[in-house]
Amino acid sequence: MSIDNIISDLLEKVQCEEGAFPYMANKREFIPGESPVYYSGPYWDNNEIEVIFKSFLKGKWLASGEEVNKFERKFSKKFGKASSLMVNSGSSANLVMIAALKKKFGWQDGDEIIVSCVGFPTTIAPIVQNGLKPVFVDINFTDLNWDVDEVEEKISTKTRGVFSSPVLGNPYDFDAILDICERYKIQLISDNCDSLGSKWEGKYLTDHSVSASCSFYPAHHICTGEGGMISSDDEELISLARSLSWWGRDCYCVGQQNLLSCGVCGKRFSKWINKYDGIIDHKYVYSQMGYNLKPMDFQGAIGSEQIDKQDEIHKLRRENKELIQKHFERIPGVRSVNELPKAETSWFGVPIICDSKKTKNNLTKHLESNKIQTRNYFAGNILMHPGYSHLDYYKNYPNACKVLDLVFFVGCSPTITKPMIDYIGSITERFTNESS
Repeated sequence: MSIDNIISDLLEKVQCEEGAFPYMANKREFIPGESPVYYSGPYWDNNEIEVIFKSFLKGKWLASGEEVNKFERKFSKKFGKASSLMVNSGSSANLVMIAALKKKFGWQDGDEIIVSCVGFPTTIAPIVQNGLKPVFVDINFTDLNWDVDEVEEKISTKTRGVFSSPVLGNPYDFDAILDICERYKIQLISDNCDSLGSKWEGKYLTDHSVSASCSFYPAHHICTGEGGMISSDDEELISLARSLSWWGRDCYCVGQQNLLSCGVCGKRFSKWINKYDGIIDHKYVYSQMGYNLKPMDFQGAIGSEQIDKQDEIHKLRRENKELIQKHFERIPGVRSVNELPKAETSWFGVPIICDSKKTKNNLTKHLESNKIQTRNYFAGNILMHPGYSHLDYYKNYPNACKVLDLVFFVGCSPTITKPMIDYIGSITERFTNESS
């Protein structure tokens, strides 16, 4: 029996077991009131499971290799970028991307990057970890994104870039930010972890940035278990990021190129180090201090399957957001956020803005007690948190200070099915009736 037949037989047998593949939320029977409505999860089918087995049993390499390289190329083609690098998480993607940008453009310690003070910490930590200074801007309560006017106010002679992270995938006024970047000759950097697939005037948000990161964590648009990607039209930048992610290695061979005795450069075994009078393998030459942030090869195999589902995932997230939003907006004192006319949002979640802390607390408690997951708008004002409070005074950002009191989100993942949405509707209706 061939390995392919063994894998097919194994999948068939496993799926007969109760509780098989519990993380595949979209494949489970939904029982209202008993089954949880998770805010997100892997949108997988047998294809993803099958390629995991094949990668382990038939793959040429266990760590990052042919499958990762194939996924990088498919990802670049899908999103119109010249080159991409897969790493072990979206957080690592941000860390390496900022490090590569600093080296590429010769930024100095203390140079400034403008960023929202509300969001996920790994948009901010890499700025500090790379010796740069985060300069914070407040948000607005129209769309929960950063205040574009304040972005321009914070620009100084030391500003080198703005680090964009659209809230739950929803673009702000991109025309205004692009104009600012052009007039002040600064870089637009994209944390695209929540907004993979989102567009402005028909173009992907990443079309406008010098470099972009994204995440493949289970909550995100496509899932490889863990994982992240850095993409750019600047191939030198991706080469720098690859070296930083691979221990600072000078060699740039990938996949089967590693097996070539001469390497891609044609002189793998040569006199590479001026301070050593002898021959050395290029794979063991280190041009900078780096990390080991490589993914596993099976994650690349999953990514190649997931990227083929991207258009379907985008469509379902948009449809689910509209249906779920309508249920919540029937509740007095509750509203959501709509996209701008030029935007096409690939929604990460459904933002819910309440008129009071009491409304938010009562509503989230009601949802959670009925097995509907909720999530804070991430950290809220990051400057309130012990690890970040030294960076600036949190009360300088009054709108951000209101976030934890008034804002949360629920999921709109394609793993949320029509029966789940109907159940959300019945639970929100019950809340309205009980509150009146």
